Amino acid sequence: MKIRFKSMTTQVIIGIIVGIIFGAVFPKTGADLKVLSDIFVKMIKMVISPIIFLTIVVGIAGMGDMKKVGRIGGKAILYFEIVSTISLAIGILFATIFKPGAGVNAHSATGNITQFTKQAAEGNHGVMNFILGIIPDNFFGALASGQLLPVLFLAVLFGIALSGLGEKGKPILELFEKFSDTFFRIVNIIMYYSPIAAFGAMAYTIGQFGIGSLLSLGKLFGLTVLAMVVFIVVVLGSIAKYCRFNIFKFISYIKDEIFLVLGTSSSESALPKMVEKLENYGCSKSVVGLVIPTGYSFNLDGTSIYLSMAALFIAQAFGVDLSIGQEATLLGVLMLTSKGAAGVTGSGFVTLAATLAAFPSVPVEGIALLLGVDRFMSTARALTNLIGNGVATVVVSKMENEFDEEVNIKQFNKVSA
Repeated sequence: MKIRFKSMTTQVIIGIIVGIIFGAVFPKTGADLKVLSDIFVKMIKMVISPIIFLTIVVGIAGMGDMKKVGRIGGKAILYFEIVSTISLAIGILFATIFKPGAGVNAHSATGNITQFTKQAAEGNHGVMNFILGIIPDNFFGALASGQLLPVLFLAVLFGIALSGLGEKGKPILELFEKFSDTFFRIVNIIMYYSPIAAFGAMAYTIGQFGIGSLLSLGKLFGLTVLAMVVFIVVVLGSIAKYCRFNIFKFISYIKDEIFLVLGTSSSESALPKMVEKLENYGCSKSVVGLVIPTGYSFNLDGTSIYLSMAALFIAQAFGVDLSIGQEATLLGVLMLTSKGAAGVTGSGFVTLAATLAAFPSVPVEGIALLLGVDRFMSTARALTNLIGNGVATVVVSKMENEFDEEVNIKQFNKVSA
């Protein structure tokens, strides 16, 4: 098979491999290369807010039918809640059956967790705080903050208002469409840097934490990855089959974005390209614009699996025997705290601290046990989040008859050629 070195996927894979080798051979230097990944993530985050805003506004204003907008949003939220609950239940089931924390020395939890507990205490993990956090302080503040839900809220309002203007609003809509094309062009330019970012991220991960940190908690990591694979293949695979598309072909279609997330450990890094990819796959612009950004806060399947398994891992490590009722209560707490966790590296840790703070049966200091392995976990959950949100977008598009089968067939003929 001929290797296409001009392919972005190939370049990112090479960056990942070289980064792993460099981090293992030169750990001190590798640990300092995180800045290469940070530059890329910051550039991507720079354009996420305007892209999401423009995509949603253009989609809603172009659709015109506000009842349809509400129906799409309602179906998406219902889908998110059902699938997220299933992912939480899978995590609890795996941790209960295989007991990854059994035999772990909880006294080894010596890491500094102050930053995570402080962020959890200050974060919007209460229901009312979470609702208030959706509403931005001002128009430009929402775009500047980089938080997706305030941008989503503002974009929906703007799109509805623009749609209500009718013919008067068409010049603004056409201008926004041109702005949208320009921002996607900026993303394509930024993507040329992605192999360097993947190299820096992997060099940092291996140099800072080492393969040993993964091996020391290998049982938890292996079971978490296995649970995520089962979720993707069985749960998402069944949903995809019911909606008449193949989960493995879909994963192959978004392989560029998967390798990008693998290299950077951030699902947000692939968000702009996923918007473009899903539209090319056959999903309508309006559905993509509503489902993807909402899913990044409400449909974090990988994060849900990680949170439930990590919480039970800590409980088992400290010898806390949770009853079925307590596990059900933990599931309920996780259903609240897991919402709104951003798709960037480290947010899962903050959410875990908030969960344990709200569930005192499990000692919050136990999260120090996971400090060494969390970077690897972050990559696994980001990949699952990415695939889960992609599947959700296709499902909602098909439910709303907003999926163009002809575009889909042409896309796959193009790929196979």
